[in-house]
Amino acid sequence: MQTRVDPFLAAVIHGALENIAIEMGHKLMRMSYSSIIRESEDFGTALTDATGRQLCECAMSTPLQSGPIPGYIEGILRELEARGDAVHPGDVFMHNDAYGGASHGPDVGFAVPIFHHDKLAGFSVTTAHHLDIGASSPGSCGIVDAVDSYAEGLQFKAVRVYDAGKKVEPVWQILRSNIRIADLVVGDMEAQVAAARIGADRYSALLDQYGLETVTGAYEDLLDYSEKLMRDAIAAIPDGSYNARTYIDGYLDSDDPALKDLPIEVTLTVTGSDVLVDLTGTAPQTPNKPINMPLVGTVDCAVWLTLRSILLDSDTYGAIPQNSGLTRPITIHAPEGCLANPIFPAPVIARFCPGNALADTVMKAIAPAVPRQVSAGIGNLRVMAFSGQTKAGPWVHMEIMEGAYGGRYGKDGMDAVDTLYANTRNNPVEDIESHLPLRVLNYELRENVAGAGQWRGGIGSIRSFELLEDGAVSVEGDGQKFRPWGFAGGRDGSPANVDLVHANGQSEALPSKIPYRQIAKGDRLVAYGPCGGGYGDPFTRAPEDVLDDVLDGLLHVDTAREDYGVAILDGCRLDLEATEKLRASR
Repeated sequence: MQTRVDPFLAAVIHGALENIAIEMGHKLMRMSYSSIIRESEDFGTALTDATGRQLCECAMSTPLQSGPIPGYIEGILRELEARGDAVHPGDVFMHNDAYGGASHGPDVGFAVPIFHHDKLAGFSVTTAHHLDIGASSPGSCGIVDAVDSYAEGLQFKAVRVYDAGKKVEPVWQILRSNIRIADLVVGDMEAQVAAARIGADRYSALLDQYGLETVTGAYEDLLDYSEKLMRDAIAAIPDGSYNARTYIDGYLDSDDPALKDLPIEVTLTVTGSDVLVDLTGTAPQTPNKPINMPLVGTVDCAVWLTLRSILLDSDTYGAIPQNSGLTRPITIHAPEGCLANPIFPAPVIARFCPGNALADTVMKAIAPAVPRQVSAGIGNLRVMAFSGQTKAGPWVHMEIMEGAYGGRYGKDGMDAVDTLYANTRNNPVEDIESHLPLRVLNYELRENVAGAGQWRGGIGSIRSFELLEDGAVSVEGDGQKFRPWGFAGGRDGSPANVDLVHANGQSEALPSKIPYRQIAKGDRLVAYGPCGGGYGDPFTRAPEDVLDDVLDGLLHVDTAREDYGVAILDGCRLDLEATEKLRASR
């Protein structure tokens, strides 16, 4: 029988759990070597129970890192059981099996088991994206040409890196021998172990203070509370089925039609307080291209995060316990062998953009049911991996290029941000230029391209990178063909594009996915971010808001007149009489 806990004490224990996860996150950021963890915050920290149910997570971490943590633990436990192994005090496990709960190979998890009076009580877990994992080409993103999972880099399936407290040196030697930037990556991994140990120590202290039964009773109540919040939100939606289909670029430069214009289809069926998310109709898996999405670790997180964000908006609900109770009312079905449920060893390392498109499709499907809780179509993201070789050794840098949100009821879309399940931060220009042979020539918002609407779509950025010495680049992106969808009368947004400007001035348009490509000193990569779709009839947008965009240089006077029916005199003041006539004439 579950121990019932006084609600005030349960709240104290909840706060303690959250603080442990946050402390783990801060310590990991401060100890890390790479900017992708230190600056972009592409990591996750969480505590789970002994079976892998998530009890809390660090609010700073990206959902695509913290969300899969239950899958990591479940994958570790399955692997140990399959080989007749068990968990012991002092063990530390490394895991990145994309078909065993991990999101993809570069997102490596480290799990420290927590024992209380010789009984396994849970795990303290850190995950983080690593800049190289020993794949066939430098870097861990931009790898868009892997033929199978083995070409994507090193695979760790519940590998002990500490055995009963003793460091397993051969494992660490293998890591250093097979990773191009070993000092940086292994340094980040050691930081993960240290942060996970901090979490384990703090949780052990909490168990010593209150006892395992009391802490278990408190988090069981928290799981039930989170589940009730989600069920109540689902129950408020009219029963029925809601469908949407979108498309991803795939490989636009391919001669194979099966590799481009790939559909993602979502049907949400709401029955009472339960929702079934059916992905039937999604394109078949690509057996020799790594844009497949693991069902556990990517697809489930894209679905959960989107529904949680829409139905339990923090503006309305405030901070709610982030735990596995939130996912209980949601069932996901994806046909085996489709893009959203591939069969091993189909490659998956470039699942980032397709997964974000899946989240956007979930948003589009549910939009008619909760029109004031969604945004219009998002502009997808892009990752560029720069690399090269200097006298000091190889270098690798990963840059996440922002997308943009669509307009929302009452608000314009957010400009130049990571969208949906990514939620990472940008790398400061000063950080990039201080230790890499790269120069950032400009970083600005695009002009005259946002999706028009009563609330316009968010605006993408323009970033230019110049190589200061010979190097290479690989690009993992999407959204260069299909425009972000407008909603409720809003217009579609604008796609992204990438140009390679050679040192001699010649310019070359690139597709959204570029395998490893050498580029010369003085060459420039110019990335144009996508712009989100508009929400609502553009002719109902407040004229003052249109003028503000013109004054900010984001909208041209002619476009204000054509798309919004707003007349602006001398480029700086409204002509309200002419505006009324323009809008009436339509």
